[in-house]
Amino acid sequence: MPRLLGVDIPADKPLWISLTYIFGVGKATSKQVCNALGLDPVRRAHTLTADELAKIATFIEKTYAVEGNLRRQRTQAVNRLRDIKCYRGSRHRAGLPARGQRTRTNARTRKGPRKTIAGKKMAVK
Repeated sequence: MPRLLGVDIPADKPLWISLTYIFGVGKATSKQVCNALGLDPVRRAHTLTADELAKIATFIEKTYAVEGNLRRQRTQAVNRLRDIKCYRGSRHRAGLPARGQRTRTNARTRKGPRKTIAGKKMAVK
């Protein structure tokens, strides 16, 4: 398995798919990297030489925010929203959706599994 920017990329998949295993590199970005460096996107990742891996790593680090830097930027952005006590920051703090989605139903991803409250529904006579 080739190692790129601290991530093991799958060796048996095409290069453009293998690059998407790096946090911050999606389909379009991986294809742009392949085109910029003149690499065949459908070539398997295990056929890359050490020189090509180094070239890919330096290009991605220089051009894009990926892995640790990107994660740090995202957490700093959320922490800034929390610090200035804006609405979005308070939603992040409460673990609720921050972009206006409904929470009466749905929103299970942000709210977590249901917490059953005993005696909430009373029997109708």
